[in-house]
Amino acid sequence: MNKRNNLIKLALIAFVGLFVCGAFQTVNAQSRADQLLINRAENISGDKFRVSTRTSRGVRIIAVNKPNAAMLNAIDRGFAELFSIARRHGYNKRLNFADYTVFIAHADRKKDSAGNYSPDLAVPAGQYGGSVYDQGGFIYAAGMVAAFNPSAFLIAEHEKDLKRVSTVVRYEGEHIVLYYNDRDLYRKTEDHSKGGGHPILQ
Repeated sequence: MNKRNNLIKLALIAFVGLFVCGAFQTVNAQSRADQLLINRAENISGDKFRVSTRTSRGVRIIAVNKPNAAMLNAIDRGFAELFSIARRHGYNKRLNFADYTVFIAHADRKKDSAGNYSPDLAVPAGQYGGSVYDQGGFIYAAGMVAAFNPSAFLIAEHEKDLKRVSTVVRYEGEHIVLYYNDRDLYRKTEDHSKGGGHPILQ
């Protein structure tokens, strides 16, 4: 009887060990994916992202500084508008708040060339090199897609004009929604250096 009980205990220990090991591997894989995404965002912006939170509607936020409630609500409003418009077009993929990660980076400038409040990111010029947007190897952008899976993009910190935050979120999100729902239109509009701009979806 004792031998049977010992065998049962050993089997339970082995089972628990396998469960814990499997869970650990899943967490590690998730952590690696997260780290790759954060590395990508840090390479784009040159920032170190230390803060992680979520909006009230489930958007994951990774930021250089803790965003206030007004900033988080503005992000939710941008996605809500985007999802509403996307559904009118018959799209149904990537229309959940929890599908998205938004990185909030330091603004590399706070005013545009006309002196208007415009917190923007300095990002590598890439295909915009030599264009009117080229500032000497980089361009100023309101936001930039960092990844499609997981779906993530960067925006700049804002101290005011939070309506602009909602607009930037909607516009950057358009690229991701189109990538998953209308690949032809995505290809036509992914590169603004060839013309066109936002809003893509009316």
